[in-house]
Amino acid sequence: MIVLALGCHPDDIEFMMGGTLILLKKKGNSLHYMNIANGSCGTQTQSRDDFIKIRREEGKSAASLIGAIFHESITDDLDVFYTHKLIRKVAATIRQVQPDILLAMSMEDYMEDHMNAAKIAVTAAFIRGVPNYNTDPPTPPYIKDIALYHALPYGLKDMMRKKIYPESYVDVGSVMDKKTEMLAKHKSQKNWLHKSQGLDSYLITMADMTKEVGFMSGKFKFSEGWRRHNHLGYSSTDIDPLKDILGDLYFKPLLT
Repeated sequence: MIVLALGCHPDDIEFMMGGTLILLKKKGNSLHYMNIANGSCGTQTQSRDDFIKIRREEGKSAASLIGAIFHESITDDLDVFYTHKLIRKVAATIRQVQPDILLAMSMEDYMEDHMNAAKIAVTAAFIRGVPNYNTDPPTPPYIKDIALYHALPYGLKDMMRKKIYPESYVDVGSVMDKKTEMLAKHKSQKNWLHKSQGLDSYLITMADMTKEVGFMSGKFKFSEGWRRHNHLGYSSTDIDPLKDILGDLYFKPLLT
């Protein structure tokens, strides 16, 4: 199958989706990697243009590490708004890639960039087959089932501090080393966060969150959590390809 991971800022995919992507690659699926924003504001020392180049190379390196095709970002940090301009660009990418699985940000999160990225993904996927909706660049529509999954929010809570629980869990314990290596490609974040939080704090934070989700599952030591979007408008039936592909590595509690 074809999988598109659609994050917001460089390193969002690594934090909340990386382990699942690595497992999907191991199962023989094709991976695509895209962040809507370019990471322009994630520094206290670099100029905008210089830092965009740095973040781009870090993202490309992370995508390459797991064998994913890299797609360019389309706007600056904090310019991620739910607008036709961005929807048309993301919709063009979806029409080009034609994914079977779309991994998107959480609809509830601590910051609006993340939530707007999720909304853009939802709409762009919905209009993949709508001939009268013009994309940028112009890209032919297509009709094919797509399963849309939302990752957990960074910090595992919404902006009002409410804890967000997943519908299903993926056991990423066997690929934690690779997930950590993938996140470590974002060296600029290591240098930035070191000043306020200590050496490699972002790697520790990622591991702690992944372990907390594992505890929430009651089954796995390290886990990533997912919630499936309503299938109406996306697939003819209520498909769950992550379950079909990952088998025992995928767990959905009876009461969700």
